[in-house]
Amino acid sequence: MSIRYSTVAALLAVLIAMFARQAFAADVNASSQPVPAVAPDESNFLSRLYHAYADEWGPPATPDPNAPPSRRPSPFPPSPVDTPPYPFTEWPFGGATTIGASLPGAIDAPLQKAIGTGNPLGKTLDDAHVQIYGWVNAGGNVSTASGYGGNAPAQYMFTPNIIQLDQAVLFIERVPDTVQKDHIDWGFRISGLYGENYRYATAFGLFSNQLLYQNRFAGFDMPMVYGELYIPNIAEGLLFRLGRYPGVPDIESQIAPYNYMYSHSLSYVDNASNTGLIGTLKLTKNWMLQLGVSTGTDTMPWNAKQVSLVNPVTGGPGYSGKRDPGVQPSLTACAQYQTDSANDALYLCANGINSGNWGYNNLQWYGGTYYHKFDDKWHIAIESYYMYQKGVLDISQGYGSTAFAYMVNPPFEARCPIGQVQCTAKEWSALAYLNYKIAPMDNLTWRAEFFNDENGQRTGTATRYTNVAFGLQHWFSPSVEIRPEVAWYHSLDNAAFDHGTQHFLTVVSSDLIWHF
Repeated sequence: MSIRYSTVAALLAVLIAMFARQAFAADVNASSQPVPAVAPDESNFLSRLYHAYADEWGPPATPDPNAPPSRRPSPFPPSPVDTPPYPFTEWPFGGATTIGASLPGAIDAPLQKAIGTGNPLGKTLDDAHVQIYGWVNAGGNVSTASGYGGNAPAQYMFTPNIIQLDQAVLFIERVPDTVQKDHIDWGFRISGLYGENYRYATAFGLFSNQLLYQNRFAGFDMPMVYGELYIPNIAEGLLFRLGRYPGVPDIESQIAPYNYMYSHSLSYVDNASNTGLIGTLKLTKNWMLQLGVSTGTDTMPWNAKQVSLVNPVTGGPGYSGKRDPGVQPSLTACAQYQTDSANDALYLCANGINSGNWGYNNLQWYGGTYYHKFDDKWHIAIESYYMYQKGVLDISQGYGSTAFAYMVNPPFEARCPIGQVQCTAKEWSALAYLNYKIAPMDNLTWRAEFFNDENGQRTGTATRYTNVAFGLQHWFSPSVEIRPEVAWYHSLDNAAFDHGTQHFLTVVSSDLIWHF
């Protein structure tokens, strides 16, 4: 097995022990004072953690009618769906906390409850509206492919016939209150992720040596590190986000609980993350506009530094230039329209737009998503995009004196027309998720996809792909979820799976998400 589970377990044990020690110390200090006795089952961190899970096991409790409103009242559009069984309550978009439907301290996390309000640490966090929470996501698959990486270009379990730690995630965040319109508010999120899924969140220049120069099976990343400022008295609200955040488009997400299914589509090889500033304006109750500038896609601003690399084979001159040619001021512009009923939402974006010259992942993305709710049980999510990069080297050229010449795991080159040493690498996609809510804690999902990697720059094989998948999401409680599924993949023109030997791939898989 490629993952050292003992190391992961040790890290999680240290994390739990750290919070337990802080909470216990706070309780000891408090107990030296003449205060009322604490109930036995609430006397320490581990007891509070146990009861946080025990008290919520089963369907979610009925909402408290005396709780403050969690979103603006009508005529503001209502929440379209519920979680559970879906992974969200608002139709997904990127780059901002939802204006009109976000409150500080709204995550009902077992870890936050276990830290407690009866000690200095818990009180400090509660007073500042800062929450600490996360999850552990592990799963396994049985596949018709074999060997390390045999499922690729299928993602998020690229190696067949194993059990793996997908991601262990910790969030520290403060969510701005965007329901109210009477004062400026602020927020932030700091995230840490460890597991196999780090490779799909990698940005060149931030923990990227693990993947690009060492090709580790599992690694660490921080996919979200940003601050937010909410200004309520401009239209329906204006929010700025500054830092690193996931790419704004897409139905799917790097973050496990934000997805319908365990596996991801083949199309999810597009803009993983941006680093920069983006503004989101809720123009009316129906319209939202976004405008942002970033350093490109999946790359950090310090990669604009000029470097001169030595050829490790000859000892002579190597690449000379920007560490990543894709680091450029890049535009993001989006618009969302949502109906009064919230049954329909259309979100159109242009993301990472610049000169388009070949960089680490300098993807020029144009597309959008559409959500339609048929009734309380059925809804569909549709995504389509076109993206490209210019000047990508043909596979026959090798990397030579490029910025990526010395990487162990560099970005793919292109299959260009005969006689061309470089070309524009193009991809386009059509993807749909159809969902049926069986019960308050159960949902069925069908995924259908067509993806055309015309020049093979995203998957390594120039071919058209189809993918059909079927899965169940079952929640034992709001903190524990399993997602069994079966997926069928087909590369139409050239063999892409099982190390380029097979046109067809079948994967049966399941995972478990345990929130804390």
